[in-house]
Amino acid sequence: MNRKTLIILTPAFPANESEEESIWLPAKQSLIRALNRNFPELEIIILTFQFPVSRDRYTWNGNLVIPFSGENKGGMRNWLLWLKVFKTLFHLKKKKHIVGLLSFWCAECAFIAHYFSKLYRLKHYCWICGQDARPWNKFVKRIRPEPSELVAMSDFLLNEFHKNHGILPAHLIPDAIDTQLFDKDHEERTIDILGAGSLSPLKQYDVFVEVVAAIKEQLHIKAILCGDGSERGRIDGKIEKLDLEDDLTLTGSIPQKEVLRLMKRTKVFLHTSNYEGFGNVCIEALYAGAHVISFTKPMNKPIPHWHIVSTKEEMITRALELLRHDNTVYSSVLPFDMNDSAKQFMKLFQYDNER
Repeated sequence: MNRKTLIILTPAFPANESEEESIWLPAKQSLIRALNRNFPELEIIILTFQFPVSRDRYTWNGNLVIPFSGENKGGMRNWLLWLKVFKTLFHLKKKKHIVGLLSFWCAECAFIAHYFSKLYRLKHYCWICGQDARPWNKFVKRIRPEPSELVAMSDFLLNEFHKNHGILPAHLIPDAIDTQLFDKDHEERTIDILGAGSLSPLKQYDVFVEVVAAIKEQLHIKAILCGDGSERGRIDGKIEKLDLEDDLTLTGSIPQKEVLRLMKRTKVFLHTSNYEGFGNVCIEALYAGAHVISFTKPMNKPIPHWHIVSTKEEMITRALELLRHDNTVYSSVLPFDMNDSAKQFMKLFQYDNER
């Protein structure tokens, strides 16, 4: 019996298995590891369009990765890249028994996967992950996806995509936790407030700094912000201006496992982003036992220990309530398990019925 193959198309992927590379699309990495665990006989081949910058094929956790090194240069270079991807898919189709194609984000990866799957009558599903649900995503009109091939990562994204593009995704498979990434050691909760993510304008970490400053006026606190990005200089300046050098530490970019260890020592995780498909760091913090406060609500159904607020003032008030009360319970919450999400995807491909 020929081994069956799932092709995954992604804009970027880790260049190797080192901890330093764990910052690249951690949720997508977790999904692939979960697919490997639950379907060990399934071959997975990953086509990565833009990064890493390499032309050499390599193996990541036993999975073949084929990079195209686009480097987001755009223009005619993109068309040439897409042609190379299409040709690679054609060669794989001749050699492999392909069960289907899975693309991350409804953008260039879904564009190629959609038309290749139509040409060769293969199953294709696109995981809508965040910014691709926004109204300015021009790829949606290029692709003209059918509702049946769209999988939203959250209730929020399902509704956003429908509102902005007039297409209601037929499937919902949530972002989830890879529990194997967490160690079992008990940690004392010595960090009052933690934040983690790319220091970009979208994440609004200037608000994070302002919330920490307001809480400091009433409590002695220890806060940490993990991540790096274009806003680093501005955030550094704001910390200095508000005299928070002794209260708020910027770690820069650190491996995912280090962030998870910090989460296990955290009381309150603040997520100040003004738009979020789901927020993988939020459910990681919940599983690590912290309370989460955010402006965004990914799922219609409430999630324990995840507090949704509308304003900075509400965020300050809720954080103070949690930090002040000795009876605040810090217990692990597992909203969604990545093993279940992996099984849901393969059920769409009808893979369970074929084994």
